[in-house]
Amino acid sequence: MRVGFASVLRSEWTKLRTLRSAWWCTAVYVLVVGSFAWLAAATTRSAPGADSAVGVVLTGFVFGQVVLVVLGTLAVTSEFAGGMALSSLVAVPRRTRLLAAKTVVVAAWAALVTVLLVAGCVLAARTLVAVPGGVSLGDPEVLRPAGLQVAGAVLVTVLAAGLGAVLRSTAGALGLGIALVFVAPPALALAGGRAAELVSRALPALRVGEDSFLAAPTTWPVGLAVAGAWAAGAWAAGAVLLERRDV
Repeated sequence: MRVGFASVLRSEWTKLRTLRSAWWCTAVYVLVVGSFAWLAAATTRSAPGADSAVGVVLTGFVFGQVVLVVLGTLAVTSEFAGGMALSSLVAVPRRTRLLAAKTVVVAAWAALVTVLLVAGCVLAARTLVAVPGGVSLGDPEVLRPAGLQVAGAVLVTVLAAGLGAVLRSTAGALGLGIALVFVAPPALALAGGRAAELVSRALPALRVGEDSFLAAPTTWPVGLAVAGAWAAGAWAAGAVLLERRDV
């Protein structure tokens, strides 16, 4: 009997919400990003425009992305570590469908939490930062960095899920994911030199506003394309290896 994709989604949502580490990750994500936002807003008396004010309060996501790497990785590797993968694959023989359901669920959760956090960040900027004309969530100068932040969070989560499927090791996937999105880009940017700058731009660093944060600067379309390519490539590699490997 074929299991419909909606049923697989419901099953994966049950797994995610009963995973204790998922709630810990969510709590830490909210705490880190929210604390940075209100602290940054409290220490920034004024800004020349709404985009500048929002850019300041969004900086907590730079550190929050590490939590998203953990969340996306654990959503995939926890089953292999706990021995539940065999039962899941018996219920859903099409392994790519199973990975797709896992990814959709964890990415949707990351997107929902990020949307709420972005709204809280904008509220912090609106409340505590003096900006000519104020800060409005409907302002295009606010919507663009806000939307990019949500897109970046989803892509980082998908990348982590893909790495989890590729390596099947929580420690290995976490180490590689954090290196790609958090450690290597700023390290290469600080190293100097044309080659290091090009490599830094080619890594999926989190993008805040118009430029990358703690990495070689690029425009936001380039940053989004780079992060998207890494996420798609890692997920596709994970899907192929999941189909070919034994449990």
